[in-house]
Amino acid sequence: MGSTNVNRRDLIKRSAAAGLIAVPAVGALTSCASGSGEDNKVDKGKKTKDNPLGVNKSAPLEIYIFDGGFGTKYAEDAQAVYEKNFPKAKTKLKSTQKIQSVLQPRFNGGTPPDLIDNSGAEQMDMGVLVGKKQLTDLTELLDAPSIDDPNKKVRDTLRPGVVEMGQFDGNPVWILYYAYTVYGVWYSQKALDKLDVEYPETWDDMLSVCAKAKKKGIAGWTYAGKHPYYLPFSLYPFMAKIGGTKVLEAIDNLEPDAWKQPAVKAALEAYYELYKKGYVLDGTPGLDHIESQTAWNEGKALFIPNGSWVENEAKKTTPKDFDMRVAAPSGLDSGDELPFGTLWASGGEPFIVPAKAKNPTGGMEQLRIMLGEKSSKNFTKQVSSLTSFDGGTDGLDLPPGLKSAVGALDKAGKNIVNPRIQDWYVALQKEKIGVACLGEMMAGRMTPAEAMKKAQQFTDEAREDDSITHYKH
Repeated sequence: MGSTNVNRRDLIKRSAAAGLIAVPAVGALTSCASGSGEDNKVDKGKKTKDNPLGVNKSAPLEIYIFDGGFGTKYAEDAQAVYEKNFPKAKTKLKSTQKIQSVLQPRFNGGTPPDLIDNSGAEQMDMGVLVGKKQLTDLTELLDAPSIDDPNKKVRDTLRPGVVEMGQFDGNPVWILYYAYTVYGVWYSQKALDKLDVEYPETWDDMLSVCAKAKKKGIAGWTYAGKHPYYLPFSLYPFMAKIGGTKVLEAIDNLEPDAWKQPAVKAALEAYYELYKKGYVLDGTPGLDHIESQTAWNEGKALFIPNGSWVENEAKKTTPKDFDMRVAAPSGLDSGDELPFGTLWASGGEPFIVPAKAKNPTGGMEQLRIMLGEKSSKNFTKQVSSLTSFDGGTDGLDLPPGLKSAVGALDKAGKNIVNPRIQDWYVALQKEKIGVACLGEMMAGRMTPAEAMKKAQQFTDEAREDDSITHYKH
């Protein structure tokens, strides 16, 4: 592989070419008017051993859940526990796939719900919400005793990195990520066995596997072409593997040369090879996340970049003998900074309590219930995903995908990365870098050099935009 590796790294040295006209971004939550409702909060209840947050036992509670890959049943079950604990409280749980469209007007009007699962394609921009002081600091929740053990704080029951993810500036914690997501390259072990190949650990091996699949009429890759911000689920840790974690930190920090880094160039050139060699499923740019997952389930493609919610989201079309697996991205070559197994894993399903919620204490109490072992196990059994509760899998018969995800975490060890751009700068990550750069490149309408130049332009614009709250590692 020596000469091939040298040639591949020589690709890094190419100079960037001209960029493409930007695709307009989907409107983010840019106006968060204070609105009415300054004094609309319910009175707090008395703090007791059984009610450590001081929930008003008769106050209504309104919850909004993103109706996506995890569904809503897990939240409804936790809601039932709240109602049992506080029988005089009227609770209301609603769901939608259009979080921003439905809830932004309520934020602007000062009448948001008490607890929101701010997820999905229409996720409200977390950086904007924090910057405009629209969220409740959840430190009180984290310092409260856990549901299971009154001698242990909620924060001490969480997986590493979860608390830090909810912080933007300083110590306040604005977001509680409930799911714990393993991102990577998903595949069917049966499909690889049928081709008599193993999961490729280097990019040359990846191309060889894709070439073998193509001869059998099978595409190497597919992805959510209509939502190409799924591509970074494997692309970002690939960049980090090549050049180290500093590569992603520069992107997160909106640095002037973030997208000019050699590791970024190498990673984009590698992915572009998939398009150039015809290893991407025909029509992929026109597929949404469900359609691409279905094509993958049907054996039309070997690999798909995704998160650990996919096992539940795709279960209706997944064959019983599919044997779903996830792996860390293939490396570039032996010159990579980090070992094979380097993985993106972090909190998912961001739950927030709006600052102007009527019953913020009730919203936090609902989260405290959800972060107990019983609710955590219930979530894992229902949707084949881990929660941010550190545990909750003992005694469970894990499905193949989730079992594989746990194994991938074990293999990664300390080599877990967590790009913050996706929650610090949602519009930049999804629509600008995701759609207008990576999506265009993988559809063959932009070269890697052009994608790098355009991504850097978007990054520079975000850095110079005084209307955006900026964050740094």
